[in-house]
Amino acid sequence: MIDTIQQTFNEFSERNPHMVQAALRAVEKGKIPKLAGTLSVDKVAETLKKPAVSLENNFPVAGDLEAIVRLIGRPPLLVQGDAVVQEPLEDFPADIGARIRATEKWLPSVGRVEFINHDMRWGGTGWVVRRISDAEAIVVTNRHVAKIVARRAENGAGLFMRSPAGILMGMTVDFNEEAGARPQDSRDVRVTKIKYLADDIAADVALLMVTADGGALRMPAAINLLERDARDKELIALVGYPAYDSRNDAAAMSRYFRDMYDVKRFAPGYIIKPAVNAVLSHDATSLGGNSGSVLLSLEEDGAIGLHFAGLYGRYNSAVSAPTLEKLLNGRIVVPGSSAGDETNANEAVSAASSFSDRTGYNPGFLEKGTVAWPRLPEDLQAELATPSDTQPANPHELRYTHFGVLLSAVKKLPVLTAVNIDGKSSVRIKRGKDKWSFDGRIPKDQQMGDPAYIDASIDRGHMVRREDPNWSSESNEAESQQANNDTFHFTNCAPQHSSLNQGKALWQGLENYILDSSRTHGFRACVFSAPVYRDDDPKLDAGVKVPLEFWKVVVTLNETGQSLHATAYLLSQGQLIRDLLEKRNRTEAIEGFVLGAYRTFQISISDLAEATGFDFNGLEAYDPLRKAGTQEGVEPGQPILVPVYTPEELVL
Repeated sequence: MIDTIQQTFNEFSERNPHMVQAALRAVEKGKIPKLAGTLSVDKVAETLKKPAVSLENNFPVAGDLEAIVRLIGRPPLLVQGDAVVQEPLEDFPADIGARIRATEKWLPSVGRVEFINHDMRWGGTGWVVRRISDAEAIVVTNRHVAKIVARRAENGAGLFMRSPAGILMGMTVDFNEEAGARPQDSRDVRVTKIKYLADDIAADVALLMVTADGGALRMPAAINLLERDARDKELIALVGYPAYDSRNDAAAMSRYFRDMYDVKRFAPGYIIKPAVNAVLSHDATSLGGNSGSVLLSLEEDGAIGLHFAGLYGRYNSAVSAPTLEKLLNGRIVVPGSSAGDETNANEAVSAASSFSDRTGYNPGFLEKGTVAWPRLPEDLQAELATPSDTQPANPHELRYTHFGVLLSAVKKLPVLTAVNIDGKSSVRIKRGKDKWSFDGRIPKDQQMGDPAYIDASIDRGHMVRREDPNWSSESNEAESQQANNDTFHFTNCAPQHSSLNQGKALWQGLENYILDSSRTHGFRACVFSAPVYRDDDPKLDAGVKVPLEFWKVVVTLNETGQSLHATAYLLSQGQLIRDLLEKRNRTEAIEGFVLGAYRTFQISISDLAEATGFDFNGLEAYDPLRKAGTQEGVEPGQPILVPVYTPEELVL
């Protein structure tokens, strides 16, 4: 057993010579008792042989050999007034004090990452890595810190999540939070956007866009990123916010941190292993809360890495500065990969030439009557984008496989879609990983891409549902797959507010019912869908307005198969219905009108036409709700609508 202890101790000594030397000096000076007087041989063996435990920046428990080594010579110095409160540092060069003072200019740029609408008050450290202006900057922290209140989007950005109570969570960064600082001394900036949130196999990094509101606070300077990897045994310092960590011995932490946590500290140390596949190791003291701390070089002016984790009693880990630089330039780096595995995160664009065989929406699809595109209100018609493959019959239609889209070049969103559904020839295609693309037939700046969906409260909603155009009269699987892929263009989606979720369940039930019925009965359908755009729609930071209502018109053949049958549906809180009542001066109805939860209504096509300004080319004549007598108690002038609670209640 003694041989095992000696072998393990020798290996540790080779990895951490500075720590062992400091411990031996402390024993010689009587600052701590000799190991033989405090630890049994069995205890030492148990300590040295136990497996490493992955804990977030945990210093070892007092009484274990490695903990004794780490607790000597690596004090986490306090920061006050943007300066380090220095103590004797026997394990470092004689000029360590001057080296520390030279780095103090970076201390105001390190902040504590705090949470909004979360049970945890704060969760880590962040620091300015790019300064955009006096009021804006990019702050870098760890993925696992940001993921406490956010999730990763498909484009690599982060989306703030909602609390169990449905309240949107968020983050701020306070660049003060020093020992003795008063609440009024806080230097808070707001996280307005998570520019990048790494996935679980990539370097543990998140890039936060922050804004200083009100103009009183000037954004701190960006810490210089060194262009090189760390050197072996390089002198460094970790700057961050260590927190009380119950995984450690309370007495040891109290003695080492003097019962003062959650405040900015400066912990000197050494690099113990240079970067290998984007990860480097150091021995500076840290606790939970140091996640996202800056690793400064004390030999050159700047940051050498981003601290993210540690192995119990062995080393702490950091992402290298060159990796951070690549991420800031839009390249994603996966630890363990070679430089050739870097990928650009640019959004895809489908070439205009790739749509040469698309025929779009077919107005004669039902054979017993033409179902023409509805005519748009003048204001929407004037906004339409014109594709490069325009055709005289409908010069603004973006033609896809079995469906078409009319897109507003001003709103950068669809104003109307039309799809042909053939239930008899429907092909079921399993949904894979969504990949959204721009349409190369119109300018990219006329299409709203991912920025419209960064906010966690906004969903990306297909206007033409993915499954609807997936059919082929000749069992051509390639044609069906092409239709499926065509639905994943930004031209075919509109932002939907998360508050639609309850009503959206019935809306999707309606869509499922239409498709399933067409499959079961083998009938065909023409379906028009559109958002209802209003001047007072909520506006996102990206500049896009979020429509709060959507309508759908479904046209099939009647039971005899000799005439058309048309119905209309509305997903709404009731805004459109309220507008109709106001337009018709129905004051007695308006007095009792209350906007409620989102619901799905079946509405008469004539009322939908009046409310939206669309002309449905006479489809009103084929609507079963065309007569006011369809609903008992409906007076003349009142909107004709049926609240839908189950798909079986639909009048198809």
